[in-house]
Amino acid sequence: MSQQTKRDYYDILGVTKTTSKDDIKKAYRKLAMQFHPDRNPGNKEAEAKFKEASEAADVLLNDEKKQRYDQFGHAGVDGQGFGGGGGAGGFQDFGDLGDIFGDIFGDFLGGGAGGGRGKRRGSARGGGRKGDDLEGSVTITFKEAAFGCEKEINVTRDMVKEGTTPQPCTTCNGAGEIRRQQGFFVMSQTCYTCGGIGEIVQTTRKKSTLNVKIPAGIDHGQRLRLSGEGQPGTKGAPGGDLYVLVNVQEHELFVRDEYDVHCEVPISFSQAALGDEIEVPTLGGKVLLSIKAGTQSGQKQRLRGKGISRLDGRGLGDQIVTIKVETPTSLTSEQKEIFKKLAESEKSHLHTNPMSKGFFEKMKNLFQ
Repeated sequence: MSQQTKRDYYDILGVTKTTSKDDIKKAYRKLAMQFHPDRNPGNKEAEAKFKEASEAADVLLNDEKKQRYDQFGHAGVDGQGFGGGGGAGGFQDFGDLGDIFGDIFGDFLGGGAGGGRGKRRGSARGGGRKGDDLEGSVTITFKEAAFGCEKEINVTRDMVKEGTTPQPCTTCNGAGEIRRQQGFFVMSQTCYTCGGIGEIVQTTRKKSTLNVKIPAGIDHGQRLRLSGEGQPGTKGAPGGDLYVLVNVQEHELFVRDEYDVHCEVPISFSQAALGDEIEVPTLGGKVLLSIKAGTQSGQKQRLRGKGISRLDGRGLGDQIVTIKVETPTSLTSEQKEIFKKLAESEKSHLHTNPMSKGFFEKMKNLFQ
C-alpha cells in the first residue's frame, strides 16, 4: 500500500495522539478480535483490516516509531519493517503486540493468557504449575458472624493416583505450548491440555475436611482465602487457594448495619407517658434500658458497645433501639373506663403536647 493511499494510523484504531498505551492496546485488541483471520476464514477484507490494524498498533505502541510518525507521517516509518527487526524465518519481533497476540490466541482456544480463580494457570515450559484455586461456602448464624467461630468445610481435590507416572502430553508433544502460524504472525499459547508442564498426570477425586476459622465481624457475602488449600501444584509447585463464601443467616430480632445492630422494642402507652425501665435483648444477653417520660414512638436510643466486633479488632459497634409505642387492640371494661377519663382530660391539654401543638398551629395557618 503506497503512502498516498494509507489511512492514518490514529483513525484506523480510533485513537488520538494523546491516547495512553493501555487504551491503544485495548483499541487494537478489539479490532484484532473482530477481524482475525481465524474468525473470518476466507474473508480477504477482514484479513486486510486485521493487517492494517496490526501495522498501526505496531507503530503507535513503539515510542520511537510513534515519534517519527507524528513528525513525518507514513514516510517516517515506511521501510522500517513491520514490527521491528526480522525474526527467524522472516517473521518479526512484535514487541508490545506480543502479549496482545497471546491473549487473542488464548481466546480462540477457549483459554486466557492469565490465571485466575477456577482457571488453569500456565507455567514455564516443562516447569511446575501452581494448583488451581477452588471455591466453597459455609453458612453461619448472625451471632457467629458477630463474635467469630470455627466451622468445618468439605473440600474435594484432584490427587495423583497411586502407582501412576506422568505421561507426555499428546496435544503439545511434551513441549508445554502450542505454536501456530497465521500470515505474518507466529503465535504461541500455553497448552490447554497439560497447562504448560508437558505432562499428563492421572488423578483421582478425594474429599477432605478442613477447619475454617471465621473471624468476628465478618458479613454476609464476604470471602475467606485459605492459602494453599486449593488444587495441588505439579512438580513441587505450591497448591492453589481455597476461597470460602460466607453466608450469614438472618436474625429474628436484629438487623445489621455495618458494625451496628438495630432492633425494635414495643412499649405501652403508660410506659411511654410515665417512663419506665425495661429489659431489651442484645447479642450478649439482656440489659436494662431506661425509658424517659414522654417518649414518642419511633425515638431511638443507643447502647454503646453492644453491636458487632470490628474486623480490624478495634472494638465493637453499637446497638440502636427503636421504641415503638403499641396501641392496645383488646381492652377490659376497667381499662376502657380509664381511657375514657384520660380522653376527657386530654381534651383540655391536647394543644400542650409537642406533636399536637405543632400540628394544630400549622393547620390554623393553612386555613387563615
